[in-house]
Amino acid sequence: MKLRNAVLIAALIAGGSFYLTHWFDVIEPWKTAWKGLGVGLLAVWAAMKARSTDGWLLAAVLALGALGDVLLEAVSLTVGAVAFLAGHLVAVGLYLRNREKPVWPAALIAVVVAGISYALPADRAAAPGIALYALGLGAMAGTGWASRFSANGVALGALLFVISDLLIFARLGPMADSSLPGLLIWPTYFAGQVLIARGVVRTSE
Repeated sequence: MKLRNAVLIAALIAGGSFYLTHWFDVIEPWKTAWKGLGVGLLAVWAAMKARSTDGWLLAAVLALGALGDVLLEAVSLTVGAVAFLAGHLVAVGLYLRNREKPVWPAALIAVVVAGISYALPADRAAAPGIALYALGLGAMAGTGWASRFSANGVALGALLFVISDLLIFARLGPMADSSLPGLLIWPTYFAGQVLIARGVVRTSE
């Protein structure tokens, strides 16, 4: 087995198994390290597969996602969101470099995601910041759909990422008492990251 294939398998195991922490308590800092390991290893795998600027941009997107995962646990939701937003902006650059479809639907998607996100939190003081982050999230999803990578799963992966974050925002408002977000946030997020990583790599090979 090639080393890069072993890294991918390790990433899937690490990211998939982290879902167990929904039911079992894990002490810090082990939980934080475990959370960052799945997407962190995806970033390593992407870097090992990189043969062009697109490959390195993908590795940067995933590395920022892993940083965001760690910061969400170790610092705060806001600080983690900054790392994720940086990753979304790099992803937008990657997807625009490889655009195949018109840009205006991507802009519409970004506005819709931001609008929904703005409406969700009960703390209205937090809503503008959440909407600003969500504008980047939606731009990532929209440009992913418009890119040549979309047919290989990137569009679906980006959609799952959006769903995961909308569930986080819903948990701050109308779904505060629901167990559903806790069940769905991690699997939709990690599956989205895997689909994005695989889709970009497969198209670029």
